Amino acid sequence: MRTYLKTLVRTFEKHITRFLSIIFIVLVALGFVSGLGTASDKISLSLSDYYKENNVCDFIVKSTAERGFSDDDVRKLEEVCPSAQMQTLATVDVNMPVSGENRLVRLYFLDFDEWTINSIPEYDVLSGKMPENESYALSETSDKHIKGVEIGEKVTLDFAQILEESARLNERELDSLTKRFLSTLTPVEVEISGVVQSPLTFGTDGEPAAAKLLNGEDMEIPDTVGAINDLVCVDDILYISKKVIPSVFNMKVLGTTDIWLASEDRDLFSNFSDGYKKYTDGVKNDIISTFTEDGEEGAKVLTLYDNYSFHALHEYGVKVTLIGYILMIAFFFVTALVVLSSMTRMLDEERPQIACLTTLGYSPMRIIFKYLLFAAIATGVGSGGAYFVGLWLANLIYTVFNYSFIMPPMTSAVAVEFFLIIFAIIVVTALAATLFAGLGLTNEKPAELLRPKPPKSGRKTVLEKIHVIWNRLSFKYKSTVRNVLRYKSRFIMTVVAVAVSTALIMAGLTLLDVCLFRGVESPSIMAISLVIVVFAGLFTAVVIYTLTNINISERNRELATLKVLGYFDGEVSGYIYREIYIDTVIGIIFGYPLSALVMFFLFNIMNAGTYATFMWAVTPVVVLLFTAAVTLLLRRKIVKIDMNESLKAIE
Repeated sequence: MRTYLKTLVRTFEKHITRFLSIIFIVLVALGFVSGLGTASDKISLSLSDYYKENNVCDFIVKSTAERGFSDDDVRKLEEVCPSAQMQTLATVDVNMPVSGENRLVRLYFLDFDEWTINSIPEYDVLSGKMPENESYALSETSDKHIKGVEIGEKVTLDFAQILEESARLNERELDSLTKRFLSTLTPVEVEISGVVQSPLTFGTDGEPAAAKLLNGEDMEIPDTVGAINDLVCVDDILYISKKVIPSVFNMKVLGTTDIWLASEDRDLFSNFSDGYKKYTDGVKNDIISTFTEDGEEGAKVLTLYDNYSFHALHEYGVKVTLIGYILMIAFFFVTALVVLSSMTRMLDEERPQIACLTTLGYSPMRIIFKYLLFAAIATGVGSGGAYFVGLWLANLIYTVFNYSFIMPPMTSAVAVEFFLIIFAIIVVTALAATLFAGLGLTNEKPAELLRPKPPKSGRKTVLEKIHVIWNRLSFKYKSTVRNVLRYKSRFIMTVVAVAVSTALIMAGLTLLDVCLFRGVESPSIMAISLVIVVFAGLFTAVVIYTLTNINISERNRELATLKVLGYFDGEVSGYIYREIYIDTVIGIIFGYPLSALVMFFLFNIMNAGTYATFMWAVTPVVVLLFTAAVTLLLRRKIVKIDMNESLKAIE
């Protein structure tokens, strides 16, 4: 057992470069993919926590009758939703002068005393204080669209104008009696005492005007990035005491125009779950049926699916998840190929030791166990580092989402589902590949294993049959062409890896182009695109480094022989570099159609985006830059080859 443990330790010492390569490729691939998946999970969990903590209402029932909701209507609604929390208020969207300019303002008239006790939803007072009496009001905090009203500023409420403008926006005509009544009203002035953050409007791109939401049968929030600009959005939101409304006027028009309902079961939401969708659809239909008479609907129901802030953030989270799934397939495929190649080469190098252990009576599984342990520890360490890389990436993505949303506090819940799925797949693949290769070697006779594995014989290539070209090539280029096609498995893996990396870099650059030059304003998507480019480039570098390192190890005697024959270090390095760049260029060529396929899926996910012609030229440059960095790292290994190795070769 002591001898076996010594061989185990020496295995790690001997193959430390390969060990580190597997760690790094797993770290880059798993860290990137799990980071996207974890970011999506964090968004979903944080949105659900935000919904619960702020007691966000599930339904806004808006009266389409000019008189609003009567007390009988409220009682009917209580019968339809007996377990729901309820809050009544009046709201209108109106064009009115604020801060010296005409703005589209959403006015909420409510009972502040009732609101403080039973707030649906619960508002955060960011600065100032709650109104002491009806002479004060609250203003929604400013963002990229809402302009905001400063504390201490006074706003004049001209109720005649409010009702007339509200009727115009809702395409209704006021009767003559109402118009005569309006002429008797005098304007009321309120002072802003505090600034609040509404849990219903945390999207910095604005919130569609309520009047526009009521037009048509249903309001569908477009999930095209930036589509909020196609909707009419309010410039300000003010919260005002009901007591400022004249009593007669209050009874006739602005009594109760809105009823906000919150489900008693706060766990039902769970980030727009299927159960929640079924629940909202059912309650919505029941409410509409209750207020429908003679085929005329007396109420419209807006759910969180009609709320731009909630719906848009949810949709962005879904997009990140889908992007993660697409990239997961690509990263996993190449990672599995490289790990398989590394472990297969390692076992080939260990043939003499396997032969000795077999002769000493070790069972095949006991021999293979240390290689399984090697693969498990390498992928395990890489995965451990990948977890923290993914967590950092998820936090970065969550942070950049603040450019488009006033993001809810990040959840403290641990989101590891996506990471664990990818981790399990990579570990199982690495162990299966090692076991398969190991069983093949342990089934051979020790005498065969003690002999060096003969190099692959050279074969005539297709190019050799084209004499016009082949006869014009010098010896070094003929040798390069033969070597590229001589090791077919490594050639295929390099080409596939570069093709996948090319597609990922193209995807990242195209997403960046969409955000910068195609009118899609989404800093969050822009940040993700930059991360895709960086990680895809690192992935390219790690794959090429690992496969080329294997190539150099396999041809160590060949390269040493070239040095004995008088080749300079630069010439020997060029021998390898030419093969790298040929494989890379071929990989880029195959990467073009793969890029088109990846972008097709991404554009369908985002519902936005077009191809930029110049990206087809920029992408290869980026791939070649990362490849050039690899060649610089490998030069030292080539230069350090001992020429005496050629004298030890067994012919």
